[in-house]
Amino acid sequence: MGKRLISQRRGRGTPTYRSASHRFKGKIKYRAYDSLESDGCLRGKVVDIMHDPGRTAPVALVKFENGEKNLILAPESLMLDEEIECGAKAKVKPGNSLPLSEIPEGTPIYNIENRPGDGGKLVRSSGTYASLITHDADKAVVELPSGELKALNPQCRATVGVVAGGGRREKPFLKAGKKYHALRAKGKKSVKVRGVAMNAVDHPHGGGNRQHPGRPTTVSRHAPPGRKVGSIAARRTGKRR
Repeated sequence: MGKRLISQRRGRGTPTYRSASHRFKGKIKYRAYDSLESDGCLRGKVVDIMHDPGRTAPVALVKFENGEKNLILAPESLMLDEEIECGAKAKVKPGNSLPLSEIPEGTPIYNIENRPGDGGKLVRSSGTYASLITHDADKAVVELPSGELKALNPQCRATVGVVAGGGRREKPFLKAGKKYHALRAKGKKSVKVRGVAMNAVDHPHGGGNRQHPGRPTTVSRHAPPGRKVGSIAARRTGKRR
């Protein structure tokens, strides 16, 4: 009869495959955009820098001058009691958040909004940063860490600097248990069995006289759950030439 594929079990959303919410210190989002930021800048002071088990980067707790407290992704070189600013008139220095239209070209940025007001979606992993390539009348072009160029609304906010925690991958895990616990905090499975190593009843790539998929590994976006494995809706495959 076979068994459920890991992609099917993950899709059910059971606690085994769900990222534990209690491991996160809190949501990392920009505060709601208001007149304090649109007309000038709001200042705050870093009161704590914390390790967040559910993230790859440390987080900083900021207390703003209007009494609000908010968590931000800490940039490199951030210190306790350091003052940061957010708003259209903020200075361009690490830790300050501004709209893309107010950031000079070539500046390293992170935690970029995909749409104005969504709180920040792009470039949030430790040691990463994007570069602002150019401004236009109705768009700002950003180069992401992958090398992709993305056109965004100039009113999308971003934070100046590089996310702290760089060099994380340079330290080896040394044993499987360390890897297991590190990934479990983020709701990920550490041991992943190859589909071609399974039996035919357990995976679409299983079976055969040797380990090979036996069919194309690209599948449709609309394939049923039992078939949707491999390169899902891939635009292209193979080595770039």
